[in-house]
Amino acid sequence: MGNETSYPEAMCSPFNQDEIKRLSKSFKKLDLDKSGSLSVEEFMALPEIQKNPLAKRVIDIFDTDGNGEVDFKEFIIGISHFSVKGNVEQKLRFAFRIYDIDEDGYISNGELFQVLKMMVGENLSNWELQQLVDKTIIVMDKDGDGRLSFEEFSALVRHLEIHKTLILTV
Repeated sequence: MGNETSYPEAMCSPFNQDEIKRLSKSFKKLDLDKSGSLSVEEFMALPEIQKNPLAKRVIDIFDTDGNGEVDFKEFIIGISHFSVKGNVEQKLRFAFRIYDIDEDGYISNGELFQVLKMMVGENLSNWELQQLVDKTIIVMDKDGDGRLSFEEFSALVRHLEIHKTLILTV
């Protein structure tokens, strides 16, 4: 993993050195096998993560190199999206990426269904959920291409102030 002070300041933004040290300690506590990276299982050991139906999607987004584990650099960059110092645009882009499963820059009907299914579980039938997804796409798809762009997604969630819920104090 190396020394946390060896990371470039730009990568550690928006955190100061004290926050980086605290994050390093947290990272090391989570790294149960002392491998220098966090597996999905190590992340899922946290009770707060276990309760989150979107935990696997969040971990996938943190894992920028796609190797199935999150190293300290990926951890810092991922956590920065939840910083109180982070900007609204950054938080909205992170939220968008949760829904954009195939990372093509759009949220398809199927992707919206998948993520909402993770969130609602069995509280809605598949038919009811599909009706909700179809209606959302119809209403929010301003260019008529059958999917939501980041701009269309932002128009939907910005007024909900979802970015205010994506906050973590370090």
